[in-house]
Amino acid sequence: MVLATVPPTQPKTKPALELSLHELSQVVATCTACRLCDGRIQTVFADGPVTARLMVIGEGPGQQEDEQGLPFVGRSGQLLTQILASGGFHRASQVGMEAANVYIANIVKCRPPQNRAPVADEMAACKPYLEEQIRLIQPALILLAGATAVKGILTPQTAAKAVGITKIRGQWFPTPYVGRDGHPIPAMPIFHPAYLLRNPVEAPGSPKALMWDDIQTVRQELDRRLALE
Repeated sequence: MVLATVPPTQPKTKPALELSLHELSQVVATCTACRLCDGRIQTVFADGPVTARLMVIGEGPGQQEDEQGLPFVGRSGQLLTQILASGGFHRASQVGMEAANVYIANIVKCRPPQNRAPVADEMAACKPYLEEQIRLIQPALILLAGATAVKGILTPQTAAKAVGITKIRGQWFPTPYVGRDGHPIPAMPIFHPAYLLRNPVEAPGSPKALMWDDIQTVRQELDRRLALE
């Protein structure tokens, strides 16, 4: 296999296109392309089936994710699971791979020290893996949970204009990635669930209330797109 000839200490510009998600996860598990590998317990690849039509991208693993090897399993992950379920989206770690219909991954696959945000070179080292996940899944829609995900996925020109999640959440932006219909996959920035935990008020217009509205918008848009496929 092409990647087997590349020393694991060297950053990879693009994973081999013939890799399946399972094979890609095995490559990621031994990656040493950036400094984050030094402090990890294990890599955190993803949670979800290849058939998922919705993809959620977060920032990076925290302590519990690093320990369990799954994204979004701590308090913020539990809230995200509830929010997704309200829109009819169910995680593989909750209902099993066959019943799941959402794919969850992160900008980086290893936990940054003290849960800090990943820096540019760490994001760049991991980006080929994430791009290959997007290519293999070909989701109809992508949700970007938090500012790091926005910076990592939207084009630099779009991301530069997307100042503040509060101002851009709930809106659709084109990504550089092409879907099954041959058009750019739309992405919606959403509040990171950790932010919602810090702002628990559920009054109309609050971040939490807006997030619940956003997931209903996502449900409607996905249903519309699926009807056209």
